[in-house]
Amino acid sequence: MKKLLVDVDCGVDDAQAIMMALAMPDVQILGITCVQGNTSLENVCKNVLRILKVCKHLEIPVFRGATKALLEQTVSGGEFHGKDGLGDAPDPDAPGLDLVQKEGAVSAMIRIVNENPGEVSLVATAPLTNVALAVKLDSSFPKRLKGLYIMGGNTDSRGNITVCGEFNFAADPEAAYIVLNEFICPVYIATWEFVLRSKIPWEFCDGWLAQDTDKARFMKQIFKKIMESMKKVTDGQGFISCDSYAMAAAIDNTYIIETEQKAVTVELTGNCCRGMMVVDHLEILKKSHKVHILKKVDLERFKVLMMNALK
Repeated sequence: MKKLLVDVDCGVDDAQAIMMALAMPDVQILGITCVQGNTSLENVCKNVLRILKVCKHLEIPVFRGATKALLEQTVSGGEFHGKDGLGDAPDPDAPGLDLVQKEGAVSAMIRIVNENPGEVSLVATAPLTNVALAVKLDSSFPKRLKGLYIMGGNTDSRGNITVCGEFNFAADPEAAYIVLNEFICPVYIATWEFVLRSKIPWEFCDGWLAQDTDKARFMKQIFKKIMESMKKVTDGQGFISCDSYAMAAAIDNTYIIETEQKAVTVELTGNCCRGMMVVDHLEILKKSHKVHILKKVDLERFKVLMMNALK
């Protein structure tokens, strides 16, 4: 079994990523940690429970994490994913927050990894606040991880929330800086530019949502509101599920075709560049640890994983 921890701010693409992992018979999610990002922490927790309910996996523990960035909330995600993070789709039978664990997210991360040393991959599809706090509380935390899979950052200074910053990094630049500079386990990053290059046709999305299952009906409901916004982001040229690209890398080794190994860091100052991921092509930083930046993946395999998520 592939053991995962998943750290989310539970927008619609986080939901898609979680459902992708839950559909894999050889994947075990040991816990889902929540952090503010696409929406408030309370909404994130509610959204995760809604996803687990429709997938019939409410036994998976859900943990509350950080309510704000390490220093300040530098940018807001707005309402791209709706006010509640899941497209403002009504759900009168949503599970209650009493199902959220009493243990905090960061403590749970450290405990679960310590109980399974070298076996757990952490998939981080949100601002990296929880992940940064984990390494600050336990400096050995990264050494015990099997790998870290991040959706975030950028390679060509193309922003999606600031001029040069991708949202997950720009929402907590200090956290992203800590993670990229202190995690020495294998790190894989699906950047904003990468997901834009990895679009799949909208015709696929139509068939994906047309499946006759409760999961597909749930996805169609939460995805409806943001589809037009996404078409504007991609100029109508295709469908992207940002967080699912990082999840696919964690759960299916055949999906990754090519990566670029580079030292990276995060810019913390500047009027335009705060939160931007910096790629050290000239090796000026003299860092021995390099991350794997996704460059090319098997999109046909990705489609299969996406389809299976809603079966």
